[in-house]
Amino acid sequence: MESRTPPTDVVGRAVAVLLEIGATAEGVTLTEVARRVGLPASTTHRLANRLADEGLVQFDAARKRYLPGLRLFELGQRAARGLDFAGTAEPVMRKVTAATGEATLMSVLDGNEHVYVHYVDGPEPVGVRSEPGARGPLHATSMGKVLIAFSPDAERERLLAEVDLVRHGPNSVTDREVLRNQVETVRAQGYALVDEEHHAGLRAVAVPIMRPGGSVFAALSTAAPAFRRSLADLEAMVPTLRTAAAELAVRLPAS
Repeated sequence: MESRTPPTDVVGRAVAVLLEIGATAEGVTLTEVARRVGLPASTTHRLANRLADEGLVQFDAARKRYLPGLRLFELGQRAARGLDFAGTAEPVMRKVTAATGEATLMSVLDGNEHVYVHYVDGPEPVGVRSEPGARGPLHATSMGKVLIAFSPDAERERLLAEVDLVRHGPNSVTDREVLRNQVETVRAQGYALVDEEHHAGLRAVAVPIMRPGGSVFAALSTAAPAFRRSLADLEAMVPTLRTAAAELAVRLPAS
């Protein structure tokens, strides 16, 4: 991960440090955080220790790594409850998993990535796993492509111009024109399919969850190992996903 232009205000610097530490459950060293946020190590150390005082991060002295703190976890749980992802989305998503026999995932757009906000495991011993709060690339996932495709025009154009086309899986799209054409197809058909674009051996299909005004609020997906599900199998699940997305559009707060 490359370093970025550091914020000039104290609050911005503290937020940048918090976001870097909170981005990984495995922890990150002070040197890594300082490099990524573009701040001196002494400044980063002072900010990290202040965040630790508030319980937002914690320091593992044995491994010399900073990790997300319990208070940060509590805040995340409150945010999820406020959006009612767990309480409202889970019963609907469980119905999808019962119908498809595969994992069901939901994510929302955040900057130039998407963030997984809820996940229901499938019944098979080998399947797709995802942690709420984890981030995914927009160009290499079915939910990401849906979120691009159904964003307002100006936002869609911004994303198409700015998304970093990193290769993640064997079939990742790394050409901007190809991505644009795929997004146009997604808009026309109302769903996105990906075949080993994010991870080798993984396929997925996604549909949008729309606001009443017609813009996308979230994406709903079924994902499965490629050895078990063909693209045709996943495409056949689109009606089930659309029914669930329509129900979630009514139930979930989309503000």
